[in-house]
Order: sequence, then structure tokens, then C-alpha cells
Amino acid sequence: MESTFSSPAEAALQREVGVPALPTPLADLDRVYELERIVGFVRDLGCQRVALQFPDQLLGDAGAVAARLEETTGSKMFILGDTAYGSCCVDVLGAEQAGAQALVHFGPACLSPPARPLPVVFVLGERPVSLELCAKAFEAQNPDPKAPVVLLSEPACAHALEALATLLRPRYLDLLVSSPAFPLPVGSLSPEPKPLERFGRRFPLAPGRRLEEYGAFYVGGSEASPDPDLDPDLSRLLLGWAPGQPFSSCCPDTGHTQDEGVRAEKLRARRRYLVERARDARVVGLLAGTLGVAQHREALAHLRNLTDSAGKRSYVLALGRPTPAKLANFPEVDVFVLLACPLGTLAPHPSGSFFRPVLAPCELEAACNPAWPPPGLAPHLTHYADLLPGSPFHVPLPPPESELWDTPDVSLITGDLRPPPAWKSSGDPGCPALTPRPQLELVESSPAALFLSSRSWQGLEPRLGQTPVTEAVSGRRGIAIAYEDEGSS
Repeated sequence: MESTFSSPAEAALQREVGVPALPTPLADLDRVYELERIVGFVRDLGCQRVALQFPDQLLGDAGAVAARLEETTGSKMFILGDTAYGSCCVDVLGAEQAGAQALVHFGPACLSPPARPLPVVFVLGERPVSLELCAKAFEAQNPDPKAPVVLLSEPACAHALEALATLLRPRYLDLLVSSPAFPLPVGSLSPEPKPLERFGRRFPLAPGRRLEEYGAFYVGGSEASPDPDLDPDLSRLLLGWAPGQPFSSCCPDTGHTQDEGVRAEKLRARRRYLVERARDARVVGLLAGTLGVAQHREALAHLRNLTDSAGKRSYVLALGRPTPAKLANFPEVDVFVLLACPLGTLAPHPSGSFFRPVLAPCELEAACNPAWPPPGLAPHLTHYADLLPGSPFHVPLPPPESELWDTPDVSLITGDLRPPPAWKSSGDPGCPALTPRPQLELVESSPAALFLSSRSWQGLEPRLGQTPVTEAVSGRRGIAIAYEDEGSS
């Protein structure tokens, strides 16, 4: 019975997580993981306990790296793996549980500011880049030497952008080089003038220039990738970049280029559809997708205020990493909103795996705030911090007496006229003499209760007072996979 209907209990202990990469040769550890820079970071701070955070694919090298660092620095190293949410975020909670005084993050990173101050150093890796092939590809994609273009890259190729710009600058006059937006050390002052920070990158714009004036040339990706849409870093760039500007990508190995305009429009069309689903929704599930990124509490309060103002019911769910099996336990929820870092929000999900759509916070803002988007600018914001007060993209909710709440709105999915928020209709004085209402009439019911009443099976009947009372007896012993009275068969 055990092998037919379920997996053996030992399988859960023997299961491997993720797809481990080939172990790095010991002679290459110093170069691949930049151990010399990490040793200098630990010694400068005088840390005795340091946390090392690895993604799943690099855990095979974690033991050798930790042993090498302990031998060199004399400090105690703690390996952090299997993070509760995304491995791209700094796991400050895990570091605090280990009593670590600093943290070293290996692999791809979203570079979101942590919720608590902690000295952090990032090791993004250095992927080889063929500069000559990339330079030829850039010239083929940008024949106009006066056109403004920004050089972008995946995190592992950021080390080569300055060298690529050196090859291009003799001909191209308006070339801007982006760099990873590493968090400033604790207690350090920000540079003046402060560069623009967006998409986890810094852009040293000249005074009077705007990022929306520039096209983009992205170095990264691979021709062997089965699905290019699986890269959340490139997806957030395509969604947030100015729609009227050219955007092309280049493989750093072969120099093969691709115009990303079609893929960007597909991503925007998908997001517009999700906004319509959010407008039709009555019950919204807010998924807590991070606890270690700054301002996640303020963002959660902001999203709850949005749903209340739009007349929707919201529920906060803390489930760790969202999976179809977890979310299927809440069939009364119409849409889910994942409150996570930019890369976690846009992380790829298998097509059709979730029975309800999973949205980004920006899509809920567009669905519930009638004043959105700001005049003259309609970006897709991938970081929830851009929606909060103090951000240049923040749009406050209109006052209750604003006419924006009364604008007729028709669903593009069902074709029905959407009703105004419940508080708006209940606050309308109308003419009570012509529409008498009984004193005990139920004006508004819970959406969850309405969903339960529409189901054919509503759970076990309580039958209060109809079941005879009997004495308690001993039940079955053991676990569900093999009770004691079932024997060994």
C-alpha cells in the first residue's frame, strides 16, 4: 500500500533541492568567489561571526569556501541555504539567528535594501564577455553615433561594461554606463551629485537628462536558454523601460543580438490583463513574499488601504514561497498579490500552474487607484517601494468626494459595468423616502460567505442537538500511512 498510494517516508530526507552545479576546482575558488576581497571585508570590520549565503546551485562549493575563509581569517563562518523566500534577497533574519556580524551574499542578487542594518558584501561572479563581438553587435544595432544609449548587463557581466564602453566611446558620443546599485556601507555618506537608482542599478545622468531619453543595450542571457522569458532581471528592465525607446540584447559569448521590443510588448499586454483581473476581483489575497527587505510593513499597509478604498476584501497570507498547492487552499480568493522584491515578484511560474492570477503590487495600484498613472508617465514599477509616499512615482488616493470614484468602468473581460465601491454607494444620500430599507436588512455580506453559499459542498453538517451523546473511546494509533491495527502489509 505504501509504494502504491504514496512515497516512502525516507524519500523526503533523501530528496535533493534545486539543480546543483559542478563543484569548482579548489585551485579556482579564490578567483571564482573573490575570496581575497571577502577576507579584506571581514578583517576591516573585525567580525568574528560571518554568514555566507549561497543559492541552491552553488551549495556544492559552500563547505570548501567556508573552510578556506575560516582558515584565512580565523572567524567563524555560517552557511545559509534554503532561504524562506528568494535567494536573491539578503537573508538578514537567518544571519541574526546565527548571531552573525556581517553577511556575504553569493550569486544573483536583487540588491534590495535589507530591513535591518547589516554589513553586506555581494559576490555576483564574473562571466566571460567577448568584448569584440559585443562591440560589433552594438554598432550593428545602433548605426546613429549621436543616439543616446545605456549599457546594461546581467549582474555577472557588469564587470565588462566599462571596458566595452571604452571600445565604443571614440565613435558614440552619448553613451551611458550603468553599474550595480550596491548598498552603501553603514555610516558612509552618499556621493554628490547622487546618481539615479532604478532597476537595481545606478545611472550617472548628466544634469537635465532623463533616463526615458535613452535606448538600451543589454549584455546577458544565452542562446541555449529554452525560454528567454525566465530571466526576471531582464523582464523588469523590459517592463520599466520607456516604451518608445529601442531595447536590444546581446549574448556575451557569441555576440548574437535580438530586438526585445516584441517581448516587451507581450509582457506589458500580460500585465494589462492582470490589471483587469484585479479590477474584477472582490477578494484579494496579499502574499507576504519577504520579511528581509526594507519597508515591507509599510507596503503591506499601503496595499490593504488600496483594497479597502476600492471596496474589496483583502486577506494577508504568510505562506513562504508561493506554490500552486498552497494557494489552492484559498478558492474564495479571486487574485493574489505577491509582496516581494522585484526579482521575486517577476519570478517565472509554469504556465497555468496557479488557479488564480498572481499579480505584482504595481498592478494592484493601477486597478484600485483611480488617479493612477501619474500624468505624462505610465511606468511599470517592479519595486513596491516606488508606490509609497516619498517616491517620485507615488500617487495618493483621491478624496472620497472626488469625481474619479464615480467614473463609469466596464470590465474588458466580462463586459459588465463594474459597481462603485460599497462605501461610495452606501454614502450616497439618494432619496430615502422613495427607497425604504428595513432596519434589519443585511446590506453587505462577506465575499467569503457568499462564495461558501455558492458551493455544492459546504463541509460536514454540524447537526447540533440531533446526535446522541456517547462516551469517548480509544481511537486508532499510529500515523495515517500505517496505523498499528493494519499490520505490516
